[in-house]
Amino acid sequence: MNTFQSLTQRLLAWRGRAKRSRSSPPSGETHQKIPPPVMLIFAIASLTTAIGYRFYNQPRLREGTIAPKTIWATRDASVVDKELTEERRKAAQTGLVKVLTIDETITQQIRGDLNDFLARVEQMRQMAGALPFEEDRILSLPTQRYLRHSSPEEWQGLANTLKKSFQISVFPLQPQEIEEENIIPDADLTDESLAKENLNKIVLEAISISLPLDLRSLPNGRQSDNLAYQQALIELTAYGRQEGSASLGILLDRIYFIRDGYAKALEEFASPEGTRSLENYQRTLLDLRDETWERTRNGIETALDRILTQGIVEGMPERLQKTAVKVQLRSQIPALTTPLAAELITSLLQPNLVEDIEQTKLVAEQAAEKVEPVFYEVRKGETIVKAGEEIDRRTFVVLDDFKESRRGIDWQGLIMTGMMVTGSIALFVLVKRRMGIRLRCRDRILLCLLSVSTPLLIDIGQNNLAGIGLLTSGFYHPTLAVTQVVLLTSLSAFSAVAGGSAAIFPWEILLAGTGGALLTSIVAGRLRSREELALLSGGVGLIQGSVYLCITLISSATAAAIWSVVLPQAALVGVWGMAWCTVALGVSPYLERVFDLVTPIRLAELSNPNRPLLKRLALETPGTFQHTLFVASLAEAAARELHCNVELVRAGTLYHDVGKMHDPLGFIENQMGGPNKHDAIADPWKSAEIIKKHVTEGLVMARKYNLPQAIRNFIPEHQGTILISYFYFQAKQRSQAEGFDLNDSDFRYDGPIPQSRETGIVMLADACEAALRSLKDATPEMALNTIKKIFRARWQDNQLAESGLKQDELRTIAEVFVRVWQQSNHQRIAYPKGALDVKATSRPASVKP
Repeated sequence: MNTFQSLTQRLLAWRGRAKRSRSSPPSGETHQKIPPPVMLIFAIASLTTAIGYRFYNQPRLREGTIAPKTIWATRDASVVDKELTEERRKAAQTGLVKVLTIDETITQQIRGDLNDFLARVEQMRQMAGALPFEEDRILSLPTQRYLRHSSPEEWQGLANTLKKSFQISVFPLQPQEIEEENIIPDADLTDESLAKENLNKIVLEAISISLPLDLRSLPNGRQSDNLAYQQALIELTAYGRQEGSASLGILLDRIYFIRDGYAKALEEFASPEGTRSLENYQRTLLDLRDETWERTRNGIETALDRILTQGIVEGMPERLQKTAVKVQLRSQIPALTTPLAAELITSLLQPNLVEDIEQTKLVAEQAAEKVEPVFYEVRKGETIVKAGEEIDRRTFVVLDDFKESRRGIDWQGLIMTGMMVTGSIALFVLVKRRMGIRLRCRDRILLCLLSVSTPLLIDIGQNNLAGIGLLTSGFYHPTLAVTQVVLLTSLSAFSAVAGGSAAIFPWEILLAGTGGALLTSIVAGRLRSREELALLSGGVGLIQGSVYLCITLISSATAAAIWSVVLPQAALVGVWGMAWCTVALGVSPYLERVFDLVTPIRLAELSNPNRPLLKRLALETPGTFQHTLFVASLAEAAARELHCNVELVRAGTLYHDVGKMHDPLGFIENQMGGPNKHDAIADPWKSAEIIKKHVTEGLVMARKYNLPQAIRNFIPEHQGTILISYFYFQAKQRSQAEGFDLNDSDFRYDGPIPQSRETGIVMLADACEAALRSLKDATPEMALNTIKKIFRARWQDNQLAESGLKQDELRTIAEVFVRVWQQSNHQRIAYPKGALDVKATSRPASVKP
């Protein structure tokens, strides 16, 4: 009987191990069907095939090689050089100068500034008074200018000298009296007037010789080194002798009034509100004759109109602007005012030529259309190439058209590509191992498929590197994604150069896609919502468009590349980058299910308590649900401290005990103080089977609700192969009493033991939850000792041998558990008995008991 029972137990144990191996393969090697060497060969072959496709149909007689024999044309042909034609059309589009047009807004602003300036000068000149203010026969024009702007000391000395000499008593005239005086307008001097002026100078010189010494002296003791002062003194003295002291006094009064207006005009020029640069021209503008000023004004307006009509381009040097202004002013204004006008116009000028986007685009398209296809004409019997000659571009195109270029598989290029691919995969594997990332067979297949798609799409002008970076970073790790993007870019570039297609290879698209892909690779793995990923796609569009624009402008034939042509293309490249990110976001849920992947976003979705399975858990097993929440709080805190995958720990913990729904009352936390079901069973083997069944039933439920394998791993691994000690000791007592051998495998979970740090942490949190809940008035030291005993038991039972957790990390986990226990077990202030008396608390204060 004992032998039969022992055989039965061994059979059941074998069935359990077989079932365990079928249902829960070790974590990290789930459903491993393809051996690693076979997978490596498959990856190398597929990538070499995709990247090295240019070597399948390579010409042996290419440009730069030597012809082995003489080849003649077998027919008349007109062969089009497609590559050269496309290059010329592209150069025509990006190498043209922009079409410019006059910006009327800027032009009107410049004209308005000039009109404001001229109007202010007119106002100042009226304030200063007309020039000359006296006839030339009385006072010369230089003397009149000197009398208006001489210093107060010089003028006062001059006036005092004349008053003393002619005994004049000066009485200031009223303005209306001055207006009645006869003022001769400005006019050009005739030959007769010039002769008279020269005669007057001779007379004045003679008079000056006869002047007394005190009249030839200057103020402050200076002698007659001031010619203007001496000239004014001589002319006023001559006027006084000719017309008398009364007329001289009236003239001096008029000069007083004129000087006052001139001084006010100068103050207006120097005011902060004055027009720009007026202070540089003040005396010149005020001392011009009216006729000279009118000619200058008209000349400035005419020159400015001509310059603005021709237009000023952005970046035109100031030196060239001044030269153009001087040419326009030539013969328009007097030579005296030319420097003033040139400086004025130059200060007002600003670029008024802007790009006409529509016309530029139209001209670029027309230029591209005007580029004729490059044809090579050959006649039947004509020698295409002679033996021993070097094959040039034209010869190669013709030979290729006649099927004489000897196209075939370039084995050397394929072998080089295979070597490059092998080295890239080796580097990728090295980075993976350094980062401690585990990849399943299906993960390797997915990465291989994503990598193969890139060279195939680049050949047709598309670049999905941004989407690949987003998927790899979200599914696995940002460092792995960056490595993949850099290697794919390098392999694509190598294929283009080695395959002889560098001239027509879309380098701008490749490098722009690489820039966007690096951004998604670095950022995507850290994002936790699809909204953030959508914003990331916008950043990818900006990066790709900017990189494409910069590369195109740098490689353009001219510095002034056509923005209206390049900019729309750059915008289109940016839109394609956003589109590939959108495609990646759209296919990621399907890839997650097909390849059984978990991302932070999917883990966050699985952790939603409104998920159907979690709602069932909360309703059908409320005690287990509360136990799950406390275990999750412990495990999350420990995972965060050890820099593990917190999202994975949270989601895995929420589902680790879903199997208890198969028999809720079989677990004490759901009995709510009612009778214990196992007391009625009174069979430790059956009770242990009920307890163990929550693992197998949990796996069944997890598959039913399509939970990913990474979450399903928590269900068996959080129990490992630990002993169900309560029922084991009951069975042990019975076996000792009845005298048969006890097989402890009947009371152990089927496992496997934890295969990752995350599942190991959950095992420890699950083991400590009940013990920590039972500690009510314990101290933190007592709680820490209890946790250490549980950890020691798990460690000695080899439950953590394959989890990757180190012994020194267990101390950290224990301290975190105690801290979380203290936070959830904090004390509250006890309510006084009177505060709980409803009648006492609801009675109004004014009512006496």
